[in-house]
Amino acid sequence: MSDFRLPLRVYIEDTDAGGIVYYVNYLKYMERARSEWLRHHGFTQRDLLDAGIQLVVHRLECRYAKPARLDEELAVTAVVESSGRCRLRFAQAVQRGGEPLCEARVDIACVDAARLKPIPWPPALAAVLNGQLQDQRGSL
Repeated sequence: MSDFRLPLRVYIEDTDAGGIVYYVNYLKYMERARSEWLRHHGFTQRDLLDAGIQLVVHRLECRYAKPARLDEELAVTAVVESSGRCRLRFAQAVQRGGEPLCEARVDIACVDAARLKPIPWPPALAAVLNGQLQDQRGSL
């Protein structure tokens, strides 16, 4: 299975005065990629919120390797690395021409939006997660 990829371009609003992408914007790029990954699989953040479900970042490990600059074309990848009853881990990268600029492991928790307590994945989303992991295991 190939990585989910979100193409993007670096705009002036993403950079510091020297035209270098400000470090926190890599995390924003990754958040967009996860939201688009959901959309690609038939879910939206709005749909989940309307159902009383919120996805929250539980843990994040990030490594910055090289800077991105104004006007560059980038791609952000998102791959489900593992999942459990109410959490999942994405392996993500921001790349330029296939070269990783920033890599992260992002743990997401599924929580009740009102109580902010962990809850199991909705069955339809659990099926997608299980299918993603099956596809990855099958491709090894």
